[in-house]
Amino acid sequence: MFGLSELAIILIVVIAVLAAKKLPELTRSAGKSARILKAEARAMKDEERTPPEDREAPRVIQGEAVRRDDTGDGDPGTAPGARGTSQG
Repeated sequence: MFGLSELAIILIVVIAVLAAKKLPELTRSAGKSARILKAEARAMKDEERTPPEDREAPRVIQGEAVRRDDTGDGDPGTAPGARGTSQG
């Protein structure tokens, strides 16, 4: 009947016909994703090659910790709406 290569070609043609309007947008998005992935992989390789003493310290963003007690049971360690697994 049909071989794998023929089925792949038919599938590509059907997708191209059915998704003709969205195809440029999809290829553009795939290209951006590939560039981002490539840049991240390159950055990881560069980081591996850099000696630990030459690496920059991670950035620290100053913030404020907020402690909430919205559960009504007085237990600040329980998140609002969280259900415990204990039966009792």
